Amino acid sequence: MAHYFIAIQLPENLQVYFSAWQTELQTKLTYKQWTHQKDLHVTLQFLGEVDDNKIRQLTEALDELERVSSFDTKVGSLGIFGNPNKPRVLWAGVNKTNALAQLQKRVESCTKTVGFPEENRAYTPHITLAKKWNGTGSLDRNTIEKLKEAWNETRPMTVEEVVLYRIHPKQTPKYEVVKQYKLR
Repeated sequence: MAHYFIAIQLPENLQVYFSAWQTELQTKLTYKQWTHQKDLHVTLQFLGEVDDNKIRQLTEALDELERVSSFDTKVGSLGIFGNPNKPRVLWAGVNKTNALAQLQKRVESCTKTVGFPEENRAYTPHITLAKKWNGTGSLDRNTIEKLKEAWNETRPMTVEEVVLYRIHPKQTPKYEVVKQYKLR
């Protein structure tokens, strides 16, 4: 079975912007996977393996997202998840506005109606730039702090649609748009 997730696709100008960050950061940090420019996104909910029947039900349930109004937020500022000496994920932050938090809850409500469980962790919106630390040793904490200081600029982003993606792990780019939901 294929894996799926629901997300906000970055507009092309922000894909280019964060891809430039990645190019520079690759000279300073060692990761196994750097997210392809076309795959940059803000996850709203990861679904995992889903059969075709459930995907049909889900695409109908998500139609209600088209009643949600578009909104603005800001993206940028470098961050990490995991051990600061060997951070497993390098990301760009997303301002968790009230509108974004409500959209994420609405997505979760839609998925719950077709049998997906609620996420137990708090929602932390971000754009994954790289994952799977591949350094030969530990990263100096000062290095991460200096990088965070250097890459702290934010850019505005208007959220106008939500996308249901299918994951193709052996392809580049990896994510296929299954359906787009235009916000009002």
